[in-house]
Amino acid sequence: MRWATQTLTAEDTSTLPGLAAVSGLVRSVQTPEFAGITFHEVLAKSALNHVPGTSKAMPFAWTINPYRGCSHACVYCFARPTHEYLEFDGGADFDQQIVVKVNVAEVLRKELSKPSWQRNPVALGTNTDPYQRAEGRYALMPSIIEALAHSGTPFTVLTKGSLMRRDLDFIEQAAAVVPVGLAMSIAVYDDELQQSIEPGTPTAKARLATVAAARERGLPCQVFMMPILPLLTDGIDQLDHALGLVAASGADSVVYSTLYLKPGVKQWFLAWLGREHPELLPAYSRLYGTSVYAPAEYRSWLGERMRPLLRKHRLAEGRESSIGGLLPPGRADKPGLPTFGPVGDSQPMLF
Repeated sequence: MRWATQTLTAEDTSTLPGLAAVSGLVRSVQTPEFAGITFHEVLAKSALNHVPGTSKAMPFAWTINPYRGCSHACVYCFARPTHEYLEFDGGADFDQQIVVKVNVAEVLRKELSKPSWQRNPVALGTNTDPYQRAEGRYALMPSIIEALAHSGTPFTVLTKGSLMRRDLDFIEQAAAVVPVGLAMSIAVYDDELQQSIEPGTPTAKARLATVAAARERGLPCQVFMMPILPLLTDGIDQLDHALGLVAASGADSVVYSTLYLKPGVKQWFLAWLGREHPELLPAYSRLYGTSVYAPAEYRSWLGERMRPLLRKHRLAEGRESSIGGLLPPGRADKPGLPTFGPVGDSQPMLF
């Protein structure tokens, strides 16, 4: 990519909306390889983000986000509203206006070298994906991984990017000196639906191959089936097919949850649903009309459906950790998302 020849000026507010709130801006870049996307390169003042201990929604204490916004363009992404802090919108801007912290590794090394740093576990991929397509150009992750390992800091990576496969050598070296957890997020196993609802992501096949490559190296790797979409991906044949593919990849365990539609996400998702599956709008109105979560009855029904399939495919049900981001199966730490209780009915009552 010839980035220098594609530079835009920060003063051109017609092409760079909202940049008054993007501190440390160096330049903004467009390139034909990423049609419709603008990358805003910034010099970050900090790399480590502390999640307050009182936050019940976040099962980790420290995070790193090399990017803001995400070209995966997942319609259901819970992080969309965070782009509004930069005076971008959480819809198209989230997909197309990507902030890149080009000095993140340098800043991170300084922060990790401070005597006050306690080597707490750090989670990557909690807001936007560190292995989205731009990482192929910017290559921020190898230096981040090296810095964490060198400082003795455990870390986890959650991604939808098959680009993580590029860095398995670095991750394997890090895992020799610090605890490392990996997770691949694969919500949709139908290629046509995947291209519609998360058009910037690699195929499920490519992501499963990345899981297999990690497991061949002896690295722990979970699969996150998140979110499971009512009436779109929750059919028993669909779940059986998906879990069969996950099992074949060698994944350690599966973490799953239902769709979460917080304000700022719900409108974007329902607009997509109205275009692509308008017949489902009444059912989603009943499910999510007054809540960001699917009703307890639906979650219980889904749990009853998933558990026998997990046993069939000999997959453990993993959980998120309250401190590190990911956990191996069998740990009793409080999960970070709603759990599923028993229910006697074999069909979802709301449909």
